[in-house]
Amino acid sequence: MRDSMIETARQDPTSVYRIIVRGHVGPTWEDWFDGFTIAAQKDGNTHLTGEVPDQAALFGLLRKVQNLGLPLVSVKQATKEEGDEAAN
Repeated sequence: MRDSMIETARQDPTSVYRIIVRGHVGPTWEDWFDGFTIAAQKDGNTHLTGEVPDQAALFGLLRKVQNLGLPLVSVKQATKEEGDEAAN
């Protein structure tokens, strides 16, 4: 099983993630969040969606959320299609 997990990681080194935070973050922060798409929602949350090359980069993004003092609602690995939808 471990070998199949390693093989999967080699085939798809980049994953799409959706990070949801409480509060609104303006689109001017997209560069600071490494080009993630930022979408404010009517429920008062903000969805940050984009590609992450590895776990270290994901933890770096979560550290930025923490540094801004934004309450983290969820972190979810999204499908490539969900990432494409967020970019439109």
